[in-house]
Amino acid sequence: MDGIDLVEIPSGRFTMGSDAFYPEEGPVREVAVDAFAIDRGPVTVAQFASFVEETGYVTVAERPPHPFDYPDADPSLLVEGSAVFHPTPGPVPLNDPGRWWAYVPRTNWRHPWGPSSDNSERQDHPVTHAAHEDAEAYATWAGMELPTEAEWEYAARGGLDGAIFPWGDQERPGGELMANSWQGDFPWRNTGARGWRGTSPVGLFPPNGYGLYDTTGNVWEWTSDYYSPRGTGPEKTQSPCCTPPRNPRIESPHASYDLGQPGAHIPRRVLKGGSHLCAPNYCLRYRPAARQAEAIDTSTSHIGFRCVVR
Repeated sequence: MDGIDLVEIPSGRFTMGSDAFYPEEGPVREVAVDAFAIDRGPVTVAQFASFVEETGYVTVAERPPHPFDYPDADPSLLVEGSAVFHPTPGPVPLNDPGRWWAYVPRTNWRHPWGPSSDNSERQDHPVTHAAHEDAEAYATWAGMELPTEAEWEYAARGGLDGAIFPWGDQERPGGELMANSWQGDFPWRNTGARGWRGTSPVGLFPPNGYGLYDTTGNVWEWTSDYYSPRGTGPEKTQSPCCTPPRNPRIESPHASYDLGQPGAHIPRRVLKGGSHLCAPNYCLRYRPAARQAEAIDTSTSHIGFRCVVR
């Protein structure tokens, strides 16, 4: 799987969101989407390397943060880097992500676990440590765009409208592991998904009904929508006479700011799909309906993206 080919997604309607898991996934509503084409898998390290080689692009994680954006920070600490997951030595309370996340200087897409690491053996893995700006820059270079949240979820469902997972309602049909998610007790014990801890090669797990890989797990994926506590689109249509919204999107950052929290002035976009760090005991978000807010300047060891052509 080289991740280069596109998959044609037909126009149609689907049931977006869920009322069975996390509140930000609701309300359940009917949405219509026009036809588009989408990357079969998330953008790989090799693909991103081609983009950088041709353009000379420097990612957000490779640039020193600007003091204006972080007025309360010690200027000496504003060095280029990114957030890296580190398993804890044993069980810990799950209300403090600082126990397993750390900002590591000189970490970026080339050096995903710190400056002494490299991606030489993971060219077919999803690229990580890409901020939203980086994903948009790649998409523009490729003559593509980032998907809306509605497009992403519609494609991720693979034609199974309303199912919990892209393959149905059972997490492990017939006992088969269907996606790269945390295997064990988060955040300390992970036995690995088909031999991989962290990201896995694109295409290692079965595709969904549209032939797309890794719409569940492996890496979270950026969308073009700004985050809102409730998803785009109205309440679920109750009458057959009513036409669902077509190609809804949230284009204003107004509701995306995390007021009262550090970095509250930085808008957030929607991430979809969950990652290799999702686990039932902590984050049951490796599902098409799941969504997460992320500040646009953030890059981590479990965030990637894929692109669309409309």
